[in-house]
Amino acid sequence: MNRILELARERGVIRPRDLTLLGINRNRLRDLVQSGKIVKTGRGLYTLAGFEVTESHTLVEAVRAQSNGVVCLLSALSFHGLGTQLPHEVWIAVPYGGRITKTGAVPMRTVVVRLPAYAAGIDVHRLEGIDVPIYGVAKTVADCFKFRSKVGLHVAIESLREALRDRRCTREEIRAYARIDRVEQVMRPYMEALSA
Repeated sequence: MNRILELARERGVIRPRDLTLLGINRNRLRDLVQSGKIVKTGRGLYTLAGFEVTESHTLVEAVRAQSNGVVCLLSALSFHGLGTQLPHEVWIAVPYGGRITKTGAVPMRTVVVRLPAYAAGIDVHRLEGIDVPIYGVAKTVADCFKFRSKVGLHVAIESLREALRDRRCTREEIRAYARIDRVEQVMRPYMEALSA
């Protein structure tokens, strides 16, 4: 039982399959929940009782639930402090052909992305003791134009304007990711308008 508590302390959020990989019986987790030492935070997600939850907790839970996911679009904008959007679900990118987890633990909006766009521009941030992959500012701006039909063109323009105004990234970085996302031509007029 101490190994489970140690794992929960180390990772912040644990899943029953984490125990299986360590050769620990999953029933031990149920015993810890009944004793009040571990709390079930969602379907298949557990934390220590009294665990201090940060504002990024839903991102942590989403990435733990969707193991091959990368925080993207509105959730990445919110994390980076860009725009006025406050998403009510976590936006997660998964690779084309990858398994998409359906869980009610965290409301998620999944976007399927092909390589090389999926693998480009990932920054890893340490949140609540685990590594959370989140697309960087320049990649997120390009992605907003790529998925403008899902997030809205106004969101894409706002993210571009704020990223450049606040010097969160360079025009060249945005262009590089726009090329990877195949939206360079779409973004060109907006980039030119903002340079005037």
